[in-house]
Amino acid sequence: MAGDDGLSYEPGWRIADRIARKDISPVEVARHFLDRIARLDPQINAFITLAGDQYLAQAAEAERAVMRDDRLGPLHGLPVSVKDQISTRGIRTTGGSLLLRDNVPAEDAACVERVKAAGGAVIGKTNLPEFAMSAHTTNRLAGPTRNPWAPGRSPGGSSGGAAAALAAGMGPLAIGSDGGGSLRIPAALCGVFTLLPGTGRVPRHGSFGETLFATGLGPMTRDVRDAAALLQVIAGADPRDGASSATPPGDYLAGLDAGVKGLRLAWCPDLCREEGDRPDPAVIAAVAARARALAQEGAVVEELGDRLDDISDAFWVITNGDRASSVGQDYYLDPARRALLTPTVRERLKHAMTITAGEYTHALRMRYRFIAAFRQYFERYDAILTPTAAMVAPPVGDVPSAAPSHPGLTAFTKVVNFVGCPAASVPCGLVDGLPVGLQIIGARDHEALVLRIARTLEGIAPWADSYRAIPLA
Repeated sequence: MAGDDGLSYEPGWRIADRIARKDISPVEVARHFLDRIARLDPQINAFITLAGDQYLAQAAEAERAVMRDDRLGPLHGLPVSVKDQISTRGIRTTGGSLLLRDNVPAEDAACVERVKAAGGAVIGKTNLPEFAMSAHTTNRLAGPTRNPWAPGRSPGGSSGGAAAALAAGMGPLAIGSDGGGSLRIPAALCGVFTLLPGTGRVPRHGSFGETLFATGLGPMTRDVRDAAALLQVIAGADPRDGASSATPPGDYLAGLDAGVKGLRLAWCPDLCREEGDRPDPAVIAAVAARARALAQEGAVVEELGDRLDDISDAFWVITNGDRASSVGQDYYLDPARRALLTPTVRERLKHAMTITAGEYTHALRMRYRFIAAFRQYFERYDAILTPTAAMVAPPVGDVPSAAPSHPGLTAFTKVVNFVGCPAASVPCGLVDGLPVGLQIIGARDHEALVLRIARTLEGIAPWADSYRAIPLA
C-alpha cells in the first residue's frame, strides 16, 4: 500500500479510518509520505528538518496499538508537520535562523503534546522566514521554499513550508502560526485550507518569536473536516500560557454540515487597504463570485459599506515592539549575533528598538478602536468575507529584501490579528493557473461558525481534484 499514490491527497480523517479498520497500517502510511518527501522536497524545500527515524518509531508503536485493538485517538497513525518555530522534543527547532541551527528542545510545545496524545506523530519541521518575520518563506539556514504550482513563485509566508508541503501531497495535516497572515496568505497562494483561531484559543507555550497580541497557532490542511479535527485536539487553555483563553473550546465537528441558510454575511473587497496595495481585479472577481455563491445556499450576502483606515503603522509598532522583547534582546544587541540575522529581521528589530512608550500606547488605543468596530460589524453580520490576498503568488525574485510585508498580501489579513478574531482561508479557484483564496472572518469564539461556512464552500466547489494540476506534485 506504500506505493498507493492516491494516499498522497487522501484526507487525514479518511486515512485514520482506514488505519482503524486495518485496511492500511501506520507504518505503510509513514513510509509512503517519507518516500514522497524524499522524491519531491528537493524541488520544493518545504522542510528544514525531517524526523524520519522518530516518525517511523512512533508509526510502529501506533501499528502495535491497532493490532492490540487499543482505543485509538482521533489522529492515530497520522503524520503532522510542525512549523519550525514550535518546539519539538528531540527534533531540531531552528526558527529558520543560523543562530538556532543546533537547537534541539528538551520538551514539546503544548500543541505538539496534544497531537501526540491524540495518536499523531511529527513527520518534520517546515520552513519559514527567520523568526516568522516576513510574508515570504526564505532564510539563510535553509533557503527558499518554492510554490508547488509554479517553482518560480513564492508560497507566501511565514507558514510557507507547511502550505507547500500540503499542496504537494507530502502529508495531510500541518500546524503553523499566524501573526499577520502567516497561515492564511500561504494557504491562499498554495491552494490549501487553514483556520487562524481567535487569540488565545490554542496555547502558545513552546513556540517562540511570537507577538503578545497578534500571533495564533492553528491547523492547515487540504480538507475542512481535517482542520476541525486538528483544532479539536490542540485547542483549549494551558496553565503554562496565561494568555490562553479560559473559554472552553466548542465542538468543531458537530455542526460542520449545518449549512449557511439564514446567515447574514458581509462581502468586502477592500476592508482595510494597505498603502502600496495594487489589487488584481481578476483575483477580486474570482473571490467575489465564490462569496456570492453562498446566497444560493440560503445565506444573505450583502456588501459591507464601511471602510477602515490602514492599520499598518499601529500594527507594526505592536508586533515589532513585542518581538523586540521576545527575540531582540537576545539576538540584535549582540553585534556578532546581529550579523547572522537576515536583512528583514535586522530591519524589523532596528525599528523595534526605536519604538517609544507613547507610540506603543497610541497603537494599543487604535487596536481597541478597531476591536470596537468589529464588535459592531458582528452585531449586524454573522461573518465577513474578503479576499485572503489581493494577488496571486508573486515571483520569488519580486520579494523585497527587507520589507516586513508585500503590498497586496497582508492588507486583508493583518487586521484580523489586530482585533483577535478567528479567520479561515478557503481555496476558490485559479487565476492565471495560480490559486486564490477567500477569507472568512468570524466573531470571537466563533471558530465553529467559520468552519461551517468553509465546509459549505467546500461543498459548492470541491477543490480536492485541483491538486492534480500541480506540476511539482
